Amino acid sequence: MTSSQGAQAAASSVSQIMGEIGRAARASAHALGLASSDTKNRALMAAAASLRTHSPQIIAANALDVAAAQKAGASKANLDRLMLDAKRIDAMARGIEDIAALPDPVGRILATFERPNGLKIERVSTPLGVIGVIYESRPNVTADAGALCLKAGNAVILRGGSDSFHSSTLIHQCLVEGLRAANLPDAAIQIVPTRDRAAVGEMLKGLAGNLDVIVPRGGKSLVARVQEEARVPVFAHLEGIVHVYVDGEADLDMAVKILRNAKLRRTGICGAAETLLVDKAVAHTHLAPLLKVLLDEGCEVRGDSVAQHADSRVIAATEEDWRTEYLEAIISAKIVDGLDAAIEHIETWGSHHTDCIVTQNAARAERFLREVDSAIVLHNASTQFADGGEFGFGAEIGIATGRMHARGPVGLEQLTSFKYRVRGAGQVRP
Repeated sequence: MTSSQGAQAAASSVSQIMGEIGRAARASAHALGLASSDTKNRALMAAAASLRTHSPQIIAANALDVAAAQKAGASKANLDRLMLDAKRIDAMARGIEDIAALPDPVGRILATFERPNGLKIERVSTPLGVIGVIYESRPNVTADAGALCLKAGNAVILRGGSDSFHSSTLIHQCLVEGLRAANLPDAAIQIVPTRDRAAVGEMLKGLAGNLDVIVPRGGKSLVARVQEEARVPVFAHLEGIVHVYVDGEADLDMAVKILRNAKLRRTGICGAAETLLVDKAVAHTHLAPLLKVLLDEGCEVRGDSVAQHADSRVIAATEEDWRTEYLEAIISAKIVDGLDAAIEHIETWGSHHTDCIVTQNAARAERFLREVDSAIVLHNASTQFADGGEFGFGAEIGIATGRMHARGPVGLEQLTSFKYRVRGAGQVRP
């Protein structure tokens, strides 16, 4: 067999595997959509218990992924996203339990009204159907996405990154144990069993009509590919070019506390601050302490000329820095001429993900919240609250930055659609 023939055979095999996965997901989606709240919650609680029981095995599998990533030269931020320990696994389990405790999003009566002819109409929430989730690095997404889709009555096909293959495979096995404990079909939560990139291409084609929506969660190149090639709707999750704007009436101690947390709590998450903007009105009092707290903790700062003058450790920023999602201990810093300039900078260079203003001026805060067109805008709070769990959603599949259907943390409510139920008494249309 020639290399060309071998490649064709491999592609054919992947296509066959993905076709079977799609058909199985569609078949299970009907049963899952009709499952009771108690049944779904029983599956979730059993899955959470299985995660805790198999924590040592998951950690061992994760060690293989981390070792391979280290050998491949992965960055510190990527390794942080990939790494699992007992604490993080327990957090995954608690997240699933939190999802189980939330109200069932399926079957909610969203609106009711009666027409003059006596027809009684109600809008009721329904599952989306079959959801494909394509993600990189973070194995916890396996648990979050699987649990959220299950609770919302959707079958899900998970395609994790090759770098988290071993970790995600074992986490998926725990989710399947939960399904079996509640007598739900195994195919309600499936994971793509191959690292072959052709599997992503098959998902983007829609799996012969068996995939209803795709959620990409990863780097810019992944999201761009999904948006360009997908033949099914996409919940877009673009990069998080996140800003913290320190206004001219910001409390300095609060600003330092918020900035430190927003940037350094975890540098590799999409809610981590990537650009610091400081009003020139307080540059002489606020800028140096803000830069110092970052620099002293090993964060590289790339700033404009004013920032460089305030601290000699700041290196010169380029235009590219204003549009960069670092996902590591690097931040850009710039002085702006008040709120208008801050908003203009965010609109020009931001990604409509998450942005924050620190100020004691209520009017300016309200202007910022109203005029900054991002999925999440905050006043006097760390941008690292950009998380479905922190919003009370139990968990999230991602932060959607588009404007259709879902925006912000994609939790249970965003994983449902609706239909109309119409009740009559023999009416016909004239």
